[in-house]
Amino acid sequence: MRPRHPHRLPFRWLMTDERMGEALWPALARLPRGSGVIVRHYSLAPDDRRALAIRIERIARRRGLVMLVGGVDHGRHRGALTAPVHSRREAIAAIRGGAMLLFASPVHPTRSHPGLSALGRVRLGLMTRGLDTPVIALGGMDERRWRTLKPMRVYGWAAIDAWLTATGRAD
Repeated sequence: MRPRHPHRLPFRWLMTDERMGEALWPALARLPRGSGVIVRHYSLAPDDRRALAIRIERIARRRGLVMLVGGVDHGRHRGALTAPVHSRREAIAAIRGGAMLLFASPVHPTRSHPGLSALGRVRLGLMTRGLDTPVIALGGMDERRWRTLKPMRVYGWAAIDAWLTATGRAD
């Protein structure tokens, strides 16, 4: 099956969070045109989070980036554009709920969720086999690791740490 609307969706994503600090701004500058950014920063007060999102949105518009604002339960609501998924059951439920892009994680061990068991290639492949919704690999990802997943029809990748370095590689 062919992914739905893949030409409209970025395949490279930056996931923001509080631990980035001021490194957020150079990370945004490293994103290639047409990439996406998901603003998370969940621990910020609502007004501060809104102000940060507005600042990031200005940069995204100027640089040709797609910006989304993540929500704690964004993947559980009908009609959500994106959904975080950690199992095949969650992936199928998200698709039935209208998700157009799945963020599968964690593919590799990640500093964002220390101690969480990583999916690895095999479990990721089993989780996403036959799905017609594009899958973004998240968790310890970088461009090189994504290329090894492309034969499994993984549409793209998302990261925090990979965008904090000039090489776009995970630490």
